[in-house]
Amino acid sequence: MKVTQARFEISAVKPQQYPSGLQPEIALAGRSNVGKSSLINCLLNRKNLARTSSKPGKTQTINFYLINNQFYFADVPGYGFARVSKSMRRSWGKMMDTYFRQRANIRAVIQVVDFRHPPSADDQMMYQYLKSLKIPIILVATKIDKIGRTKWQKHLKVVRETLQLQPQDELILFSAVTKYGKEELWKAIEAKLEPMDTNDNSL
Repeated sequence: MKVTQARFEISAVKPQQYPSGLQPEIALAGRSNVGKSSLINCLLNRKNLARTSSKPGKTQTINFYLINNQFYFADVPGYGFARVSKSMRRSWGKMMDTYFRQRANIRAVIQVVDFRHPPSADDQMMYQYLKSLKIPIILVATKIDKIGRTKWQKHLKVVRETLQLQPQDELILFSAVTKYGKEELWKAIEAKLEPMDTNDNSL
């Protein structure tokens, strides 16, 4: 996809603050400090549109980015950061649960995991949670530039087996440093953004 326009639109904590309109949304979820902001900036060819931070747990809202005036990226707070208070984690969990359950605009969730390590218990819970809601998932393993290519297959097997990845869910290797996987990820996103068949009466 050729990105001609990208801008931060709004930060939201409740449905009344979500962008109005019918533009489709691609949400991004992952552990704190897994590289979601770097992934967004890489995809959009921007350096600091999505702010990166060395302090995990800093993002406390759902941040919406409007792309080409056609669709949104919705970056939800990172999960699994132990230093955040329990009350704060509960509040984030409620906010994200409301978004994922009620937002009809969501076409897919890009779940980001760190390729260097086996998916955590939080990663596993998020994957199963999204599956329970029947939300399409694009799994993206980041920071692959930190792992030698000869070890990629070993790490891929660990990711697939740990998450019990289902065949219909794509797994894309990605590096914001080398831009490996950027085109493949855009193709996956574009496929999710294609107009849905309103004549499908199978449901």
